[in-house]
Amino acid sequence: MSIFCRIDDKLIPLYRVLWVAATPHFCGESECNCEGLYEITLDGGSEPIWARHDEKERLIEQIEDWQQR
Repeated sequence: MSIFCRIDDKLIPLYRVLWVAATPHFCGESECNCEGLYEITLDGGSEPIWARHDEKERLIEQIEDWQQR
């Protein structure tokens, strides 16, 4: 098993994930490019990563599998 998860075009190390949003982003701004995506926050204070539903679910599965090892 890899310690990385692919989200969009990024390989995210599982150990850097602080939290994953349970609900999709909605702010109502007309120019928002993140509507309907899930926010993933990494340690180090970097900008959030935005994931589609399937990417978010795969990330959660990988973290749970990794934690059980």
